[in-house]
Amino acid sequence: QVQVIESGGGLVQAGGSLRLSCAASGRTFGIYAMGWFRQVPGKEREFVAAISWSGTTTRHADSVKGRFTVSRDNAKNTVYLQMNSLKPEDTAVYYCAQGRTGLTSTRVHEYEYWGQGTQVTVSS
Repeated sequence: QVQVIESGGGLVQAGGSLRLSCAASGRTFGIYAMGWFRQVPGKEREFVAAISWSGTTTRHADSVKGRFTVSRDNAKNTVYLQMNSLKPEDTAVYYCAQGRTGLTSTRVHEYEYWGQGTQVTVSS
């Protein structure tokens, strides 16, 4: 049984930083891409960042480029999202997901297993 568990969310002031972590278990972590998405009430889930199985390829949404960085440690079965220069519009529930393949994707349906989400709130 695959489990995906996010941690690290919280309340931060605008301009601050947070690092989200996501641990996945249940199948070989190092051969699947991992992604981060976010969602606010009443809106569709939005792509944030993704990283390939090896970590050599990353993708970031335009809205977070230069501020957020995705990385992974296959030895620890963990993916990270470093979020700097946070803005109030970054407030959302952040979800981690494990891909169906080792390649990055911005599409929700390309991800097979999802975590429960972690709340990030940025105050102005």
